[in-house]
Amino acid sequence: SKIMAQALADRFVEAFAEYLHREIRIDMWGYAAGESLDEADLLKIKYDGIRPAPGYPSQPDHTEKRTMWDVVKVEEQAGIQLSDSLSMIPAASV
Repeated sequence: SKIMAQALADRFVEAFAEYLHREIRIDMWGYAAGESLDEADLLKIKYDGIRPAPGYPSQPDHTEKRTMWDVVKVEEQAGIQLSDSLSMIPAASV
């Protein structure tokens, strides 16, 4: 069903975001090069660093999305749009 596909897409997007965050922590920026956390520790967010995103407590102002969209040209590059309420379309977008 459509709802199940959307839920699955949301989980894949979240898992990919966590994977990218790990790559940045360990390989790209290297500030957590010795990190070796298991799945339970990852779920408890025992890693160093944050994944800031507009609308979450670390960055509560959703209006920053407009600036990000313009600077990075998100709609042109990835086809991801912002709704009037600044939610991403499609919903399973990172």
